[in-house]
Amino acid sequence: MSQQLLMTIAFAAPFLATTLGCAFIYLFKSFSPTLNSITLNLSSGIMLSASIFSLLLPAIENAKENQTQHFIIPIIVGLSVGILIMIATNLITSKIHSKNNKLISLFSAITLHNIPEGLIVGFAVGSAISTNTLSFSSIAVAVGIALQNIPEGLATALPIYSYTKSKTKSFLLGTLSGIVEPIFAVLGFFLTSHITLLLPWLLAFSAGTMLFVIFEELLPDSHQSKLSMLDTCCFLIGFMTMMCLDLCL
Repeated sequence: MSQQLLMTIAFAAPFLATTLGCAFIYLFKSFSPTLNSITLNLSSGIMLSASIFSLLLPAIENAKENQTQHFIIPIIVGLSVGILIMIATNLITSKIHSKNNKLISLFSAITLHNIPEGLIVGFAVGSAISTNTLSFSSIAVAVGIALQNIPEGLATALPIYSYTKSKTKSFLLGTLSGIVEPIFAVLGFFLTSHITLLLPWLLAFSAGTMLFVIFEELLPDSHQSKLSMLDTCCFLIGFMTMMCLDLCL
């Protein structure tokens, strides 16, 4: 394969996978309160797993590689800033008195979560080109993120649907949240030599936004059915599914 084709695959695959995952929303004919509760719990489990295994753990690993003594600082600061920004977003939207407050928080967190994924892809491609080792194996990180983005795309569209009650809006907003990936992949590609030091901060920041939305918005809304055991099982299934994808790809 040519370098241009490999770069195109690496930059486009995660976004296209997110779009595919969001499109699965059209497979659902109707949403009862029980089904809505199931999907919110699955989404919460998937997002919690992604925030830990896709964001926090890589952030810790990356921070340890770059600074062995004070590696915890970017993790704590990144998490704190992410959480504080989501709190500020909630306060601002509540003053606007909009019924879409939760939707705005969810969309913001998911979009922010996709930014470091795009940067990681751009960094991987840029590093491979700078060392003349660009091959299909060197874009494995992009393929791995793309495969994870399929269930993530559905996990994004489902809770959005619970707030909008529109499959088309859910699909479009879910897809829009993923458009930042190719944009930041290109940015990461051009900033390859500088981005390494920023990655742990960005990953921890994204994890903070995700964790806030999971515990503040999704989980409280997920217990709409009276089947608490089913809710718990769906949450754990979502968590373990995403964990396997993260650890095996």
